[in-house]
Amino acid sequence: MRIRTRLLLLILAILVPALLAAVLAVWYVYQEERRAQETSVKEAVRAFTLLVDNELEIREGILRTLANSPALARGDLDTFYHHAHSVAPRGETAILLLDRDGRQLLNTRVAPGAPLPPGRASNLDALMQRDGADRTLVSDLFVSSLSQRHAVAIQVPVHVDGTLRYFLAMSMNAAQLQALLGEQRFPPDWQAAIVDRTGRLIARSIDPDQYRGRSVSDVALAQFAAHREGVFSNRNLAGIPVQAFFSTVPSSNWKVLVSIPTEDLRRVPLHAAAFLAAIMAVMLVLASVAARWFARRAAIPIEYLGRSAADLGAGREVHYRPQGIVEIDAVAQRMADASRQILTAQAVLEQRVAEAVAASERAQSALVRGQKLEALGRLTGGIAHEFNNLLQTLTTALQLASLTANQPKVLSLIDTCKRTVSRATALTTRLGSFGRVQDARLLTVDPGEQVRGSVQLLRGVLRQGTRMEVHCGDDLWPVTVDPVQFDLALLNLAINARDAMPDGGRLAVDVRNCILEPTMERTGGDYVCVSVTDTGIGMPPDVQARALDPFFTTKPPGQGSGLGLPQAYAFATQSRGWLTLASTVGAGTTIEIYLPRSLQPLSATAARTDGQAPGHGSGRVLFVEDDPFVREAVVRGLEDCGFDVMVAADGDKALAMLDAGLDADVVFSDIVMPGKVSGIDLAGILHERRPGLPVVLATGYTDQRAVIPGVQVLAKPYEIDQLVELLANLSGNR
Repeated sequence: MRIRTRLLLLILAILVPALLAAVLAVWYVYQEERRAQETSVKEAVRAFTLLVDNELEIREGILRTLANSPALARGDLDTFYHHAHSVAPRGETAILLLDRDGRQLLNTRVAPGAPLPPGRASNLDALMQRDGADRTLVSDLFVSSLSQRHAVAIQVPVHVDGTLRYFLAMSMNAAQLQALLGEQRFPPDWQAAIVDRTGRLIARSIDPDQYRGRSVSDVALAQFAAHREGVFSNRNLAGIPVQAFFSTVPSSNWKVLVSIPTEDLRRVPLHAAAFLAAIMAVMLVLASVAARWFARRAAIPIEYLGRSAADLGAGREVHYRPQGIVEIDAVAQRMADASRQILTAQAVLEQRVAEAVAASERAQSALVRGQKLEALGRLTGGIAHEFNNLLQTLTTALQLASLTANQPKVLSLIDTCKRTVSRATALTTRLGSFGRVQDARLLTVDPGEQVRGSVQLLRGVLRQGTRMEVHCGDDLWPVTVDPVQFDLALLNLAINARDAMPDGGRLAVDVRNCILEPTMERTGGDYVCVSVTDTGIGMPPDVQARALDPFFTTKPPGQGSGLGLPQAYAFATQSRGWLTLASTVGAGTTIEIYLPRSLQPLSATAARTDGQAPGHGSGRVLFVEDDPFVREAVVRGLEDCGFDVMVAADGDKALAMLDAGLDADVVFSDIVMPGKVSGIDLAGILHERRPGLPVVLATGYTDQRAVIPGVQVLAKPYEIDQLVELLANLSGNR
């Protein structure tokens, strides 16, 4: 390859990361534009919600004014009829007076003395039974018995001499709320709607008469039941894919729904991202042109220097002519000086170069392997953190649901969901295989018992005709490891051994104590060695050299990921040990994992019963969590168990609350949070300022280590009864 080409590749190697950064920038702009657009729509929906609520409050105010009428207080219904008829809003609106049994005494749509409809057509009776009669109530959509049109009603109680005497209600045509939708001036493609508690449309910005009274989709009903406001993807009643934004009207629990076509939401961010991408593309083209020009200009003196180097390599004396570049001329002069000494020093130089190359290759191989594992660990660890937050919400919500449900079918479905969450938890644990070890998952175990407990799992992956032998030494020293990663490492080694023995063979697992002397590569001391030996086909030297590299595999496509041995290697290094590999072609492979002896007592493994009811606690808990779904589920669970829970969205707010005088019995905080103060920072600050305040940290995945005395760590997802027991013990010891 010519030097000019190499220079061009060097410059392009600098430009490629810039191109990747540009791609990330375009994606970031797209995401930020989309978030800004969604935030704007959410604010518009909230504002529209307040307008609907204000409209209902105006009508409630009219009823409150009429309720204070002197004529009504003295029972003069004729005078009150004319008064109510004069103040009632124009249009298809009626004022109704009912006695405590729900019989109509007066209706402004019916002339005095004419027969009145019996009772109410709305669901106000059901609302009074549920929420009480002595408060303002807003009905859902119903069909008026007089006008035979869709209507809604507002009712207020009327007290005379401190006693509930009447109910005063206002019935209005649902179409009157269409004016509110028109005032918002939403874009033509946007669909705004007002929905009652049952999910039926009261008003709609597009074709209201066609859709009024129809129910929204099951997806929307599920979202309405779960949240007071939010966003979800769906198809509207016309079958168009939309992004739906909704919020709750405070006084009536109606929903305001704004559906925007998905294509409309994507259009503006895509335009912004495309504009930025075009700019980046132009810059890349200009940079490539400049790189070619620079490579061409820089190649001439370098090629001349290359010819001088050829003379030096051939043992000839170098006669160099200066090229006007200080660095190249200096190198050439040194080459000329070296050329006069090259013959006498050649043998020594070649020997030193060979040694340096060998050392460099070893160091480079170790460095590259470590960098690959670190990059893989950061990627999988970040994914595990986000999934653990989601699984925490599901775990808590499912446990609370199982305590309130009493139908066998529902309990069976909840149990199915719990088992699914357990499988997802095991998957996120595997995602953390290459990341930093998590303190919350470390246990001090008997390695022999751990291996014996995995035997059945290992036998399940071996082929018929494969003999498995397990030998565990006596009085094995305990080790502190992540048991799940330990089992996974053994499983990966067994799978590799199975693939190396297509016709069967012998797999031997041996666990023994050993005392090692220190070397340059490792420290000495007491270790437990877990050895896995197979009688397979073995590995040639070139395969052994790359066997521990992530994603390297000799298996056909689709039959191997290249992560088995790297996971075992990562487990060993995370546990402060190491892994060695020895293999002979045709004789088999032996892999040894050395784990340092632990001086801690064996960890307790208390059995837990699925579905057990959480205990009961007391005291004030300051709960610090940035994920709103986790906050909602865990706060509900803690409050149901008797705790007084105060919530902070991040560490900064938690410190502000404590500095403002909040008296908490225990602080329960997530570790990874936005802002300047993480969970570990918060625990450290409280350890200095309030040393008697217990702190519990929770983590889905983090690169930080919690080394603060007295701070306990829970791994996400945790069971709510486990959390309640821990917090109750800590708050009770204060």
